Amino acid sequence: MEQSPLRRGWTTGACAAAAARAAYAGLIGAAFPDPVAIRLPGGQNPAFALALQEKGDGFCRAGIVKDAGDDPDVTHGALVVARVTLGAPGEGVTFAAGEGVGTVTRPGLPLAVGEPAINPIPRQMIREAIQAEAALQNGATDVRVEISIPGGEKIAERTLNGRLGIVGGLSILGTTGIVTPFSCAAWIASIHRGIDVARACGLKTIAGATGSTSEAAVKALHGLPDEALIDMGDFVGGMLKYLRQHPVARVVVAGGMAKMTKLAQGLADLHSKRGSVDLDFLANLAGGETAAAIREANSAKHAFEIAEAAGHALGDGVADAAWRTAAKLLRGAPCELEIVIFNRDGGLLARTGFRAVDG
Repeated sequence: MEQSPLRRGWTTGACAAAAARAAYAGLIGAAFPDPVAIRLPGGQNPAFALALQEKGDGFCRAGIVKDAGDDPDVTHGALVVARVTLGAPGEGVTFAAGEGVGTVTRPGLPLAVGEPAINPIPRQMIREAIQAEAALQNGATDVRVEISIPGGEKIAERTLNGRLGIVGGLSILGTTGIVTPFSCAAWIASIHRGIDVARACGLKTIAGATGSTSEAAVKALHGLPDEALIDMGDFVGGMLKYLRQHPVARVVVAGGMAKMTKLAQGLADLHSKRGSVDLDFLANLAGGETAAAIREANSAKHAFEIAEAAGHALGDGVADAAWRTAAKLLRGAPCELEIVIFNRDGGLLARTGFRAVDG
């Protein structure tokens, strides 16, 4: 049966801009526009239904329920609220973090420390939405916009915000205003921001891990602070290519047997859809009589167990091959690279030690 195309959704930034326009309209005496339309950076003009509208003494609030389409976005269904008040003449649009929106506490992000975590493009979208309404109503645009997401602090526990130094809630995100279902762009962007924060903190060593077990293990192995840990997941290529342009002195890539075997095979994206463990590859690394048994193994874990029983350190060969793949992605960067392989319990199986990446 033919599947329907996945439905796109809207970013928190788009929802915040639409809510701000509606609240601003109410503040300057107009009716709340419902639905309220905004213009996205790409020129699209979506309209949003209001879930909240309120006029108070010197303020107006409007809220929009975020629809992330078919993307498994943690903020899908969240209420994004804008509270707009008049500001001092000449100030333009200023921003504040309300309930559930975080505050920046570390350098390295595209916002200054102490600023509400409303990213630059959402800020521009909000400004432009208010300016568009002001043009229609002949209103002043010196206003204070406070964005809140009720329950956002709890939702933020499921994001990387804490590690990036964003405390108290979520970030208002989005570069296009549109959420593309199952896009890797958001994850890779968070990897880049994690590297930016680590560099801004002056850290000389960072570690990218494929999962929570390897992350905890590499943190203990090297005594690293949380800021040095990059939630790389399957996107080793996305991390290393960014580090090639934004290097640190030492880079560790850590993961389990299967993921590191895929890296050793030459894969830069370790997701199962991009490729599987090649048992022939592992058999060739082991060689000898062990090779035939490894070719019949059920999994990478099973292959490692067969090699161990035969007294062969298969992990060393995998780690060396993985190092060569990763070093190609880092080529030219002035850094040292280490590959570390852990078992499912976080036990150390193999490590290359740090080696300089060739130019």
